[in-house]
Amino acid sequence: MATIRISIINESKLTAPAEVQAAVAALQRQVSEHFAPAWGVDATLTFVAPGTKPAAGSWWLIILDDSDQAGALGYHDLTDEAMPLGKVFVKTARDSGVKWTVTASHELLELLADPAINLTVCATENNHLVLYAYEICDPCQADQFGYAIDGVTVSDFLYPSWFETFHRSGVVPLDYCGRISAPFAILPGGYANVLDTGQPAGAWTQKTGPAAMIAGARFVERPAVVGSRRERRRRGAAKWLPSRPPRLSIMCTSVASRVAGSTGLPCSSVPWCERMMCSSALASSGGKPSISSISRRSVRSAS
Repeated sequence: MATIRISIINESKLTAPAEVQAAVAALQRQVSEHFAPAWGVDATLTFVAPGTKPAAGSWWLIILDDSDQAGALGYHDLTDEAMPLGKVFVKTARDSGVKWTVTASHELLELLADPAINLTVCATENNHLVLYAYEICDPCQADQFGYAIDGVTVSDFLYPSWFETFHRSGVVPLDYCGRISAPFAILPGGYANVLDTGQPAGAWTQKTGPAAMIAGARFVERPAVVGSRRERRRRGAAKWLPSRPPRLSIMCTSVASRVAGSTGLPCSSVPWCERMMCSSALASSGGKPSISSISRRSVRSAS
């Protein structure tokens, strides 16, 4: 039984709950049936329904529009319990021509392989040491090299053998889809985060795949936005921030009922009042919140 529990939280305005639930089911199969046999790490994924809290002690994978939304909602570098956290930026992916489900698979598998974002593998190149970050989807990240599970496209990923230089070409598989032919090789459209000790300043840089196009693959640089894995690796764990915990807020039930009545939706699916209490409810109660006019539900606080 998997000991790691990951809560999938959908905060994106561009993905419907049903779409995310379908993706979660496919990602669960990828983790348990494809990733776990190769890496020895399994996890139980749970879709967090709107209006509910993530399970205590769980890791988070948050579906967001972009990094600005992540900051506004208080999602930072760790969960509110200082557990590992991953982020998927749907709008950013779409703007780059990338399927968000491939990005979700990418972030999920890398979260499982290196949750603290601090693992590297040492290689010798040009007579000096080069550290490769333990990012197991970057070298084969292009959508064209992904594969489908129940109609959902997911990312290809590396096997541990990719990081072992003694393997001969074609002897053992180096990635799940079998497209990489040699250790440390990068497919078109992919890259690796490396720290070359032969270069001044010892900064992390990107080594990209060949320029030749294969099956239409193209390099799409995943921006090192605040909170991304690449940015957090360079910033260092000592500077990571925990996310804000959920808090109880209020929603005007009269507004919720009115909106629900006009759309046929239950009150629980109506958006939260941004000002904590609508002006009509305040006016009816003499400018003070009335217990009869509000309901308490969980809502994420602003950062």
